[in-house]
Amino acid sequence: MAKQPKGISYAKYGYLFSIPFVVAYLIFSLYPTIYTAVLGFTDCKGMGNKNWHILEHPFENFKMVLSNDSFITSLKNTIAIWLMNFFPQIVIALLLTAWFTSHTNEIKGKGIFKVIFYMPNIITAATVAILFTALFGYPVGPVNDILVSTGIKDSAFYFLVDRKAARGIVAFIQFWMWYGNTMIVLISGVLGISPDIYEAADIDGANGIQTFFKITIPNLKTVLLYTLITSLVGGLNMYDIPKVFLNGGPDKATLTTSVFIYNQAFSGSYLYNRAAAASMIMFLIIAVCSAILFYIMRDKDEEKLNKEIKRAKKNAQKAARGQSWR
Repeated sequence: MAKQPKGISYAKYGYLFSIPFVVAYLIFSLYPTIYTAVLGFTDCKGMGNKNWHILEHPFENFKMVLSNDSFITSLKNTIAIWLMNFFPQIVIALLLTAWFTSHTNEIKGKGIFKVIFYMPNIITAATVAILFTALFGYPVGPVNDILVSTGIKDSAFYFLVDRKAARGIVAFIQFWMWYGNTMIVLISGVLGISPDIYEAADIDGANGIQTFFKITIPNLKTVLLYTLITSLVGGLNMYDIPKVFLNGGPDKATLTTSVFIYNQAFSGSYLYNRAAAASMIMFLIIAVCSAILFYIMRDKDEEKLNKEIKRAKKNAQKAARGQSWR
């Protein structure tokens, strides 16, 4: 009999191709994370300090950070700015997704609109900071010119020194830069839904609103979870716009936790241990919030089905044991 040719195993090539990513992750992500976690328990201060030691009371830095008024203020600002930009962002992104993926109203030039909406996401933070500084300039600026010429304001308003206005502008910039990216992700999720479901809905006489809420949204649960988690991580790590645009001002109104951490580590103080402790506190907050989101948005039907399968397996095993004893 002729020998059967041996099958070629491609699994090893998969491992080989993954090596660069694993090495890069270990060097540039895992190692810095572990090193930062360790620094939070030390007395490491000052530039170039290599003679640091673990503190006698290891959690001293964490206690000092949590009792620091600036850190508490930065945490409140971070959460407030994220919430202010996320809710409009997800609503507008969902509306645009429904518009672009509508099966009843075909839109010409979809690609151009998508590029226009996504374009703010590729603009650098420095460029955006210069743009909005010019837009909200005092006493002369496009926004002030419009407000005065239309009679809404009697005189120019100094937006960049008003706490509420500055915080609102930063939140708007974050929304403006990221709603296009969220829209693209949601559109990709919708395109992954089987067209047969929409055809069946059309046959049953469902209108656009019913189709969107009864078919599109439930089938986008995984994509929405991804969007929530990435927005949460990005929002709580907000740094570039608050730092470059107003440097945390005015009067700490746009001071975020990432800007606070930077200031602790590099703005003259060089308190690397405090900065590391603040970083790990934010890491824990993000991890806990992500776990809560995963729990809230879990697939309850699938979880129920898995429990029933496990219960059936246990019953089958008990029945098999009972028969073996007979």
